[in-house]
Amino acid sequence: MGIVDRIKEIEDEMKRTQINKATEGHLGRLKAKLAKLRTELLEEGKSSGGGGEGFDVAKSGDGRVALIGFPSVGKSTMLSQLTETQSETNAVEFTTLTCIPGNLLYNDVRIQLLDLPGIIEGAAHGRGRGREVIAVAKSADMILMVLDAGREAGNRHREILENELETVGLRLNRQPPDIYFRKKNGGGITFNSTIRLTKLGDDPYQTVYKILHEYKIHNCEVLFREDCTTDDLIDVIEGNRKYVKCLYVYNKIDVVSIEDVDRLARMPNSTVIACAHGDRPALNFDTLLAKMWDYMGLTRVYTKRRGEAPQFEEPVVLGSERKGVSVQSACLSVRSCFAVALTLGILA
Repeated sequence: MGIVDRIKEIEDEMKRTQINKATEGHLGRLKAKLAKLRTELLEEGKSSGGGGEGFDVAKSGDGRVALIGFPSVGKSTMLSQLTETQSETNAVEFTTLTCIPGNLLYNDVRIQLLDLPGIIEGAAHGRGRGREVIAVAKSADMILMVLDAGREAGNRHREILENELETVGLRLNRQPPDIYFRKKNGGGITFNSTIRLTKLGDDPYQTVYKILHEYKIHNCEVLFREDCTTDDLIDVIEGNRKYVKCLYVYNKIDVVSIEDVDRLARMPNSTVIACAHGDRPALNFDTLLAKMWDYMGLTRVYTKRRGEAPQFEEPVVLGSERKGVSVQSACLSVRSCFAVALTLGILA
């Protein structure tokens, strides 16, 4: 039985299992098995390689944004109108077959946009080279999930894409769980919490123990500082999850009613746009760029030479999701030799 079949078998068993406090430990163990198999599947995909053109693109600029979405939702058109890169567009699906990079200059900051091929349901298991597409998305500082406003109501595209990204370890618009976990050489399992745990069943220790046992971890320290779920604990144990900001972009609002536009615009982490085509101008691109800037959380630091006025061009760009916003990260961005430099004098 292959890995994909074993994953399907566990998913079916989880669907059959009633969800209550008594079954939380059993479900936690199944989720741990599922997470291990999904990690094996991703590692298998990396090692197998395969023919065809790769999707890896060299990083450039001060930030990287990946455009994710189903085929023919307007990703290539958006890239062409936001940057100087012309990505091929067509009415036929799967026009984009590789990763197309483009550079956007906004607020004196260079942002790299990646137009990725459209993904479909089952992409996390390899359908349509989906694993390769999502692997590139994991290298981005932010994700723009492009959706067709006219087709979203009955197709659940947003939910499907969220599930595919969740399967491969991308956590959208979430913070890492506040769980301390450290393996030890001996001493057994030490489990503590600073708050009352309500999401781990009737016996939280047994639930945690079963999950750790599934990973063959018998000596470790676990400390819950917030009321987390079994999924959160598994994410901490796996240690390969990426927490990334995601902005849901509903395109083609010029073909839907004003009521639908208002409903989509009010959804959390969402904005609405329409790309220019024919005589119709682009709509709401200024709001899209402003929200992208807020979500990326970039900070500009302008430097000056001694005795000269500051030049407000080419700032040093810092970001909390990258190197952090600190004097140290600013210095290292200017010159790497600051890592071993000494500051002397009265004011040091």
